[in-house]
Amino acid sequence: MMKRAQSDTLGFAPQKDIVYNKLLPYADRLDDESNDLLSKIKGNLCRAVQLREIWPGVLFWTRKLSTYMRLYGRKFSKEDHVLFIKLLYELVTIPKLEISMMQGLARLLINLLKKKELLSREDLELSWRPLYELHDRILFSKTEHLGLNWFPNSVESVLKTLVKSCRPYFSESATQEMLDEWRPLLCPFDVTMQRAISYFELFLTTNLPPELHDKGFKLWFDELITLWLSVQNLPSWEMHLVNLFARLANDNIGYIDWDPYIPKIFTRILRSLNLPVGTSQMMVPRYVTNAYDISHVVLWVSSLLGGPSKQAQAQLSGLFNSITSFFHPSNHGRWLMKLMKLLQRLPFSVVRRLHRERYRKPTWLPPIPDSHKLTEEDITAFVESMMQPVLLAMFSKTGSLDAAQALQNLALMRPELVIPPVLEKTYPAMETLTEPHQLTATLSCMIGVARSLVSGGQRFPEGPTHMLPLLMRALPGVDPNDFSKCMITFQFIATFVTLVPLVDCSSALHERTDLTEVEREMCSASAEFEDFVLQFMDRCFALIDSSTLEQTREETETEKMTHLESLVELGLSSTFSTILTQCSLDIFKVALEKVFNFATTNIFETRVSGRMVADMCRAASKCHPAESLKVFVPHCCNIINQLAVNEEVLNEEELDKEFLWNLQLLSEVTRVDGDKVLPYRSDLVQILQLTLHLKCKQGYTLACNLLHHILRSSALIYPTEYCSVPGGFHQPISDYLPIKDWGRPGDLWNLDIRWHVPSLEETSFAFYLLDLILQPELQRLQRFAQGTQDMSRDDVLQSLTIIQHCLLGAGSLMPPLKGEPIPELLARTVGKQLLIFSLLADKSRENYRDAVCKVMRQLLRKYSLSVLLSVFIISDLMHFKGSHKPEFDSRWKSFNLVKKSMENRLHGRKQHIRALLIDRVMLQHELRKLTVEGCQYRSIHQELMKDLLRLSTSTYSQVRSKAQSVLYTALGTYNFCCRDLIPHVLEFLNPENGSVTQQQFKGALYCLLGNHSGVCLANLHDWDCIAVTWPAIVRSGLSSAMSLEKPSIVRLFDDLADKIHRQYETIGVDFSCCAVANQLMITGNPVPKEPVPSEEEAADGLKRQESKNFESVDIFNSRPWKFEHIAIGFLSLLLRDDHQLPPPAVTFFVKSLNHDSLYVRKVAISAVAGIMKQIKKPHKKVPVSGGKELSGLVAGDRLDNQWLQYNGKTLPRTQQEWDSCVFVEKTHWGYYCWPRKLMMYAPMMEQPKQNLTREEMTEREQIIFDHFSDPVFINQFIEFLSLEDRKGKDKFSPRRFCLFKGLFRNFGDAFLPVLRPHMERLVADTHESKQRCVAEIISGLIRGCKHWSYSKVESLWELLCPLLRTALSNITIETYADWGTCIATACESRDPRKLYWLFELLMESPVNGEGGSFVDACRLYVLQGGLAQQEWRVPELLHRLLQYLEPKLTQVYKNVRERIGSVLTYIFMIDVNLPYTQPTTSPRISEFTERILLQLKPLTEVDEEIQNHVLEENEVGEQDERTQAIKLLKTGGSQKINMFLTNWLIASAGRSFSTAVPEHLRLLPLLFKIAPVENDDSYDELKRDAKTCLSLMSQGLLYTEQIPLVLIALQEIAGSSSWHARYTVLTYLQIMVFYNLFTFMSAQKAVNDVRALVIRLLEDEQLEVREMAATTLSGFLQCNFLSMDVPMQTHFEALCKTRLPKKRKRELGATVDTIPSADLVRRHAGVLGLSACILSSPYDVPIWMPQLLMDLSAHLNDTQPIEMTVKKTLSNFRRTHHDNWQQHKQHFTDDQLLVLTDLLVSPCYYA
Repeated sequence: MMKRAQSDTLGFAPQKDIVYNKLLPYADRLDDESNDLLSKIKGNLCRAVQLREIWPGVLFWTRKLSTYMRLYGRKFSKEDHVLFIKLLYELVTIPKLEISMMQGLARLLINLLKKKELLSREDLELSWRPLYELHDRILFSKTEHLGLNWFPNSVESVLKTLVKSCRPYFSESATQEMLDEWRPLLCPFDVTMQRAISYFELFLTTNLPPELHDKGFKLWFDELITLWLSVQNLPSWEMHLVNLFARLANDNIGYIDWDPYIPKIFTRILRSLNLPVGTSQMMVPRYVTNAYDISHVVLWVSSLLGGPSKQAQAQLSGLFNSITSFFHPSNHGRWLMKLMKLLQRLPFSVVRRLHRERYRKPTWLPPIPDSHKLTEEDITAFVESMMQPVLLAMFSKTGSLDAAQALQNLALMRPELVIPPVLEKTYPAMETLTEPHQLTATLSCMIGVARSLVSGGQRFPEGPTHMLPLLMRALPGVDPNDFSKCMITFQFIATFVTLVPLVDCSSALHERTDLTEVEREMCSASAEFEDFVLQFMDRCFALIDSSTLEQTREETETEKMTHLESLVELGLSSTFSTILTQCSLDIFKVALEKVFNFATTNIFETRVSGRMVADMCRAASKCHPAESLKVFVPHCCNIINQLAVNEEVLNEEELDKEFLWNLQLLSEVTRVDGDKVLPYRSDLVQILQLTLHLKCKQGYTLACNLLHHILRSSALIYPTEYCSVPGGFHQPISDYLPIKDWGRPGDLWNLDIRWHVPSLEETSFAFYLLDLILQPELQRLQRFAQGTQDMSRDDVLQSLTIIQHCLLGAGSLMPPLKGEPIPELLARTVGKQLLIFSLLADKSRENYRDAVCKVMRQLLRKYSLSVLLSVFIISDLMHFKGSHKPEFDSRWKSFNLVKKSMENRLHGRKQHIRALLIDRVMLQHELRKLTVEGCQYRSIHQELMKDLLRLSTSTYSQVRSKAQSVLYTALGTYNFCCRDLIPHVLEFLNPENGSVTQQQFKGALYCLLGNHSGVCLANLHDWDCIAVTWPAIVRSGLSSAMSLEKPSIVRLFDDLADKIHRQYETIGVDFSCCAVANQLMITGNPVPKEPVPSEEEAADGLKRQESKNFESVDIFNSRPWKFEHIAIGFLSLLLRDDHQLPPPAVTFFVKSLNHDSLYVRKVAISAVAGIMKQIKKPHKKVPVSGGKELSGLVAGDRLDNQWLQYNGKTLPRTQQEWDSCVFVEKTHWGYYCWPRKLMMYAPMMEQPKQNLTREEMTEREQIIFDHFSDPVFINQFIEFLSLEDRKGKDKFSPRRFCLFKGLFRNFGDAFLPVLRPHMERLVADTHESKQRCVAEIISGLIRGCKHWSYSKVESLWELLCPLLRTALSNITIETYADWGTCIATACESRDPRKLYWLFELLMESPVNGEGGSFVDACRLYVLQGGLAQQEWRVPELLHRLLQYLEPKLTQVYKNVRERIGSVLTYIFMIDVNLPYTQPTTSPRISEFTERILLQLKPLTEVDEEIQNHVLEENEVGEQDERTQAIKLLKTGGSQKINMFLTNWLIASAGRSFSTAVPEHLRLLPLLFKIAPVENDDSYDELKRDAKTCLSLMSQGLLYTEQIPLVLIALQEIAGSSSWHARYTVLTYLQIMVFYNLFTFMSAQKAVNDVRALVIRLLEDEQLEVREMAATTLSGFLQCNFLSMDVPMQTHFEALCKTRLPKKRKRELGATVDTIPSADLVRRHAGVLGLSACILSSPYDVPIWMPQLLMDLSAHLNDTQPIEMTVKKTLSNFRRTHHDNWQQHKQHFTDDQLLVLTDLLVSPCYYA
């Protein structure tokens, strides 16, 4: 009904407007207002687009559109909505659009697309490619690193959100197109893999309707999920896959069968939490950084729940069971944040899903099929599985907030399961005095569940009965000595009271018969409400008494409130006003009397306690103004009048306390409805006239407050009551029973708000006051300014204070300032101004705003005194319309917080409490008042701005900073006024202007700098402004006021330069756009009024600008160094990729390459590299023919990509072969599949001409050519490049590499003759800076010769090969990394067949022993750098290398061995085991392992421990095979395997994806033997490596089919004779099982095997092994991998009963027999088993525990190892159960307790 009526007035049906607007008192006027605004926006926006005027037209009107949406929501028709989106989509994707505009438009577009239920896929379709191109252009920009583009930091997140919002509307064919586009990038060894997967995650659409699924996820699901499952080592792209799957699961619940993957999913989630497990664990650094994003994990899990199989819930319970103990408050670590996040988000996510299934209006999104909706059992199971960890987390060290939010959502689903255990914890916490943290934690959790508790409902009807006991017990929490307890108590009481009307209903027991049992209980309890209110007030009075100034401060300290006190004041006043709002009238009267007596019988100081009491009184008068004012006003007025009878009072500096206190009280209680104040107007006016001109500052400030409040309450619009039920609780009980309304949400459609709208009488009263009070003040000041009247400083201050308070009180009644608009700033299509009309501004009266303005300006002209206040007044004159922005923002924030803590996410639909809804409507009203930005800039504003600028450069720093912040606000408010102001600011920086003081100089710099959020004048997006500002900043270095001695000024310049560099974004130059605008223009209501414009183009003044900037550089000579830096910094920002620099600038930068200052040289190097990119000639590309597709999806080495690989027989060795060879530069093409069009460079003939003569070059090229062919310039340049910058810190510099690459690419080999002698000289010199310089030149050369002809390339290599040989033989410890980088950079993205000279050179016997082991290791390093870049394309070289290295594995030198190990990792990296992938033609692991094991045979066959066989070498001449084998093991076993694994699993070679399980298993036995061989130094390194290796292997991810293999290997080792090996098996097992928990649990046989293995090792003859087995067992029990069952218990009990042989009497001297008898071992095993069971539940007492403790205690006096174990166990039991012993006690019988007390209390020593 409402909708229809509305669409009649509007002329269209709105999409979704803001409902709160309909509740405003002037709602009937809003439709016309919004229509008017919308038609203006449509008209002007389209006009601007058609005129191709992006700035300022489009920008201005899109801002207006987003303001419109803030005020009215999406109040436009569906057609308009779609057209707006299409228009903005086209604007955002304009290719050369300036970034900041793109961001602004994108944010608006995101906002338009936000509510996706409003537009279905039928209404709107967007194409994905423009977005992808935009994304690619910005995030993977080719020119950003060269300084040709500057992007802001926020751009990435804006783009991602934009794609997310557009994603649902991509066409149905989009999925296939995306796969074709990005599949060829899936090369797992290349960085493009990360890029492709992140694109998939971002762009793939997952919410297609079911009938289109085969065009959607079915195209890629199998492929990607198998990829995910086959990756074991968390490469960085795995998280993107998880996010994609989570989204897919959430959008398609019920359409995908996840069951086969569920155990694997949960195992991976558990691994990703990175929990510390096992006895000795090494963390793998990569697992920490690449862990999954919890919010997506939660989404995934909550989407898997439900469905027919219920498997996910079982696994989830398993997950929580296994990690519950980590939530215990005594545990803490960096993993805790993740666990808490999981806990908090999961219930929220499930509630959201339930809402979607049961309560949400159906939309166009596909519904969830009934078979997969959550059933009641599902919900119960979910809540039960979460309860235990949540209850533990309540007391966590990170605070109880997460637990409270989790409980809030769980209680919405199952209050009967959630609330009772929380109550059980809360009641005792309220009784204890010694543990305050327990109280704050439980209270904050109770606040979370308050709504579910109070409203009861059929699930938890007894809930409300807990309410009064809780409130009464909370009262002692109002405690002056404990601040946090006090605050949480206030919050607790306020929350509960808001939900419940405090009305005494006990009389209903006699009158009504239809009550249920619970309702009767509630009625009788409600009699205590009055008692509660009065007790609460007593507590508050006590709190106030203890916080008076005298008590809390020394004399000397400040008199302001401290931060804590102001928080307590806020808590107290809001809680008290909530209580009074919810009271019945009877209770209110009692309370009012009490508060009145308290306030009037004592006298308070006005700073701290006085404010609190006055607040309480204000709360009372707000609730029932008539009753309260009747008591307070006459009382206060009388006292003030009596005290003011004698005249002296008025002139005293320090006023009487009683006088001040009553004035304060009066000023607070008058903050009520205007019409309720009117009866007392004569009294109040009399008081005002009496007190406004007091001598005492405190006194007249209070009087001003009174004035402010009276004016405000009669001039503003506001709601007058906030009860939880409309109409209050004043009906008789017989008709209306308040307990029915406990916890009831407000009804948005019948809110029935009582508004205060100023009546005629009130406004005339306000104007009467202004005439009476403001008029005389203005006249006084005017006379003073004209010099006809004298006033002291204090008098002026007083007048100004009065004026300010009048403005603040009646600001909303005064129309805005008048004045002429200023036309010439920007005459374009910005169109008319928008003002949302002020409701009350009365045009007939005198506009006091203008009057005040006039007087203020006269004052400022003449005097600078009390300037600070005048700054505030100017600010209010300009912006104040009845409320302040910061105040509004903080209210908006607190509204959102309260909403969050009390909302009901399950039912949704705005079911908030009535008070909250009223508050939201009020905020909407304020928002409308504040949104008048973009006001017209009139002459009066211009004058005021100049005044502000004068104040901003005044001599007082306080005034300066305040004036500056007002100035920034003003700059943001008025359109285009910045252009007007800049010249005035720059005046102060002008060196010719001699009269500038230092303060003014500094003030001007601050004005340019701007504040952190607002406008920065030095960096406007406007060429005209930049053209004047930047040169002025640089020129200011010559100003007389400039002194670099003052650190503050130096810091300002640094900040300024820094801010410009940080915030500068490339500014757009040319714009072009589109046709949707015409459509918007012509269609739909309301019809725009602007005519359709003709085409016109704006001219482009960029060239002029840039040349201007460089002219300013020529005055560059007499400048301090600081400014040279600033200047060259600014200039480097002006490089851009669409316009080349003017020639003078090129000369300037090239000359700066040889500047004296290091900073200038650095900037110049990157600038020249950028210039090279600008003048590069484009090379033509053509598609490759040939490459036939193989059918089916197969990746890896195939026939059709063989031609890409390096082949020694077919290398191009002549000009002709070179030309006919197809070079593919990028490494990833062809590995996974071919792109639709593979591009390559066209043949030489069609490319731009190489080696131009000087005459053929452009002017810019000539400049560079002349400098670089000049030997003197080159000498100097190379000299500078080979200096060292910071010793030991320098690295290979990519900037210099880019510079050289550009030189050789653009100019061919023209500069080689000049550079050659330098290169030869540098190569021979071993200094690191010289070597680095030549390395940079060489890598630049190799990359730059990409397009040279064959003859040139050949002669180049003839020159380079000898140089490189020399370099490699001169390599040193400092430079080997640089040479590695040099070769790697040279090989990156180049076809290996182009560089065959280099590879052949590097492959010449790398390990030849010349120059010692170090050079050998370095050569290998350099070679590895080159080969690694080539990935899978050089199998032939890898085979050659492996053959060459294998015999050298037994190399003597450690460093060479380590390097060989690392090279081997790279060689085998290509052997991956991914789905759809062919076996590789590169070397394979399994064959290699075979060969190595043959050589290691001698070691594997001997079973005793490996002892010192190395010593034999020295005595015996020849080495036997064994020593040889040990040596091999040091590379092979330790080094090779270890490098293999360590490098494999740790991030360094984190490129390999899967652990080669079967091969490693063959080596396991060996590693287990070495790992902890003790008492031997020579093996030290070997041991350490083996240990690392095992630790990493145990964390690997296993598949179901691999588990039996591993277990067999472990069982075999557990039978070995070395106890070290057996011990290590256990540590290995602990980690392996936890890290693969769900995979193990899904295979029952595996569980049994593990259990048998541990129990077998419990009876090991070696004590250490037995103890470790016990620890392992208790760990498995604790994470619920094994369960404590009867057979296990009986097994251990039987073992314990093993009889020990009698001790034989030994002769005294005989040696004690150390080998324990078998019986003792078995008995010990039993005891250990029992102790493991006991220790496995550290925080609770299961049913079997008491019996086991009794069993244990029987063994307290056994022989040694047993007694020790028992003691340890008991002391641990006592330690972990001590905290909650009171609860744990109840599980034991009395006899058991007696025994326990005996055991746990140590016997007295003196007995």
